[in-house]
Parts: sequence; structure tokens; C-alpha cells
Amino acid sequence: MPKTTAERQAAYRAKRPLAGVDNNGERRINTWVNTGTALALERLARHNGITRREMLERVLLAEDARVTVGMDEAEREAYL
Repeated sequence: MPKTTAERQAAYRAKRPLAGVDNNGERRINTWVNTGTALALERLARHNGITRREMLERVLLAEDARVTVGMDEAEREAYL
């Protein structure tokens, strides 16, 4: 018997904690941003030929790397 829409969605959501290339899972981010920020994200993603999700991931990971590059072990531990 075919699964219902609710059953398919439940199965999809159950897989999210182990999804991704490193099996480290994925987490949902749901937030409001101002219109200028949303439009900038859309422009950057389109300019780079990637999705908004990929653009957001790139920007956040690049900033995280920039902030942590000069940290010693104690600073990194406090940051994490």
C-alpha cells in the first residue's frame, strides 16, 4: 500500500539528523530578515549560480573560518 503524504514527510524528516555529505545531519533555520538582506542573498546566489542555501552556507562558513583562524586552543574552546 502506498504511503500517505504525511507518512512520506515523516520519513523525510526522520532522515534529516543524519543527512549531508558527512552524515553530520542538517538543521532547519527559519528566520525573518529584512528585505535588503533577502534580496542580497538572492543576488549573490544568482551571481554565483548556486542556491540561496549554498550561498548562505558559504558565507557563514567563511566568516566562521575568518573569526577562528587566529584563536588559540582556549579561545576556540570558549567559542565552541
